[in-house]
Amino acid sequence: MKPQLGLKKNWKQFSLLVLVNIFVGGMVGLERTVVPLIGTEEFQIGSEVVIFSFIIAFGVVKAFTNIASGILADRFSRKSILIIGWLVGIPVPLMLGWGPTWNWIPFANVLLGISQGLAWSMTVNMKIDLVGPKKRGLAMGLNEAAGYGAVGFTALLTGYLASFYGLRPEPFYIGIFYTLAGLLLSWLVIRDTKGHALLEASQVVKTSTGETTRAPKTWWVFAETSWRNKTLFFVSQAGMVNNLNDGMSWGVFPLLFASAGVGLEGIGWIKAVYPVVWGFGMIITGPMADWLGRKPLIVWGMFIQAIGHLIIGLGAAWPFASGMIGSVLLGIGTAMVYPALLAAVSDAAHPSWRASSVGVYRFWRDIGYAVGALLAGIIAGFFGLAWAVHAAGLLTLLSGVVVLVRMKETMQQKGTNKSYK
Repeated sequence: MKPQLGLKKNWKQFSLLVLVNIFVGGMVGLERTVVPLIGTEEFQIGSEVVIFSFIIAFGVVKAFTNIASGILADRFSRKSILIIGWLVGIPVPLMLGWGPTWNWIPFANVLLGISQGLAWSMTVNMKIDLVGPKKRGLAMGLNEAAGYGAVGFTALLTGYLASFYGLRPEPFYIGIFYTLAGLLLSWLVIRDTKGHALLEASQVVKTSTGETTRAPKTWWVFAETSWRNKTLFFVSQAGMVNNLNDGMSWGVFPLLFASAGVGLEGIGWIKAVYPVVWGFGMIITGPMADWLGRKPLIVWGMFIQAIGHLIIGLGAAWPFASGMIGSVLLGIGTAMVYPALLAAVSDAAHPSWRASSVGVYRFWRDIGYAVGALLAGIIAGFFGLAWAVHAAGLLTLLSGVVVLVRMKETMQQKGTNKSYK
C-alpha cells in the first residue's frame, strides 16, 4: 500500500502504536514507587547516591541508546528497532523482582534504558512519520499521554500491591505481562513507517541553502541539534532540565515522603498523580501546541513545575497534601512542555534527518535523569532531601527564563514555506 500522510489516513496504525506505548510506559512505572524503598528497606543502603544509581544507569544508557535508535531508524526499519527494544526488556521485571543483591537492580536498569531508548523512540518517530507536517503536537500529546499515563497507573498499582504483598516480587508480575504484550503487538500488527518519512522528505525539494535533501552524517546532526542550531539547543536544554526533575522525583519522593510518615499507598498516589496528570494532560496540551505555538507552552510549563517543587519542598508539616498538590502542578507543567518540545524539534529538523535529530534531543533530555539523580543524591547527602527538591525547582525556573528570552517560535504559520538548515 502506498504511504499517505495524515492522522485520519493512518488512524488504525496510529492507535496501535498508542497501545504499544502504553506497555512501554508501564515498564518505567514499575520502578517509580517501589525500587528506592527496596534499596533502603530490603538491602539497607544508607547512601542516597548509591540508591539513585539505578536511575543514573537508566538515564545514561537510555540517552545514548536514543542517539543510536535515531541513526538506526534513519538507516533501517522502524519496526525492527521497536521489536529489538522489546526483546532487550524481557529480563527486566525478572531481575527487579528476584535479583538477590542490589547490583541486579542497576543492571536491570541498563537493560531497561536500552529497551526504552529503542522502543519509546520508535513509537515517537513512527507517529511523527504517519501524521506528516500537520498535527505533530496532537500526535506527540497522544503518544506521551499513553506512555506517561501508564507510568502513573503502574506506579499506583505497584504501590497497592507492595502494601498488601511486600516490595518484591508481586509488584513486578505486571512487567512480565507488559513485555509479552508489547512484543507480540510490535511483531504481529505494527507496520513500518519509514516510507512515510521518505514521502514527506520528497515533498521538501530543497533546504534553505539550496542543497538537495540527503541524510547528513551522524556527527553533523549531533552538532546541529546540540549547539549549532540555536533553536534546537534551547529545546535540548529545556528537555534535559525537564527530565532532571523527573529523575530527582523518581528517587527522592519515595524516600522524602516515607521519612515524613506517609505510607506506601500514599506514596503510590503521590508518585502516580504526577505522570497521570502529565500523561492525560498532553491530550489537551498536544493540540494546544499546534494552535497556540510551542514556545508559550514550554515557558509556562517550566514555571509551573518550579512552583510545584516549591510547594513540595516547603510542605514538611503536611507532607501528603503538599506532595499531591505539588505533583499535580509538576504534572501540568510537564504536560505543557513535553509535546511542545518534541514538536519544536520536528519543526526545526528536516525529514531526511529528523529521526536522528529527535534521537539527539532525546539523548540530552534523558541525560537529565542521570543528572537529576546524581545531583539529588549529592545535595540530599549534604543538606537533606528537601533541598534536592528546591535545587531542581531553581534550575527549572532558570531554564524557563532562558527559553523565554532566547528561543524563537518554531511552529510553521499558515501560508509560509518551511525551510530547514
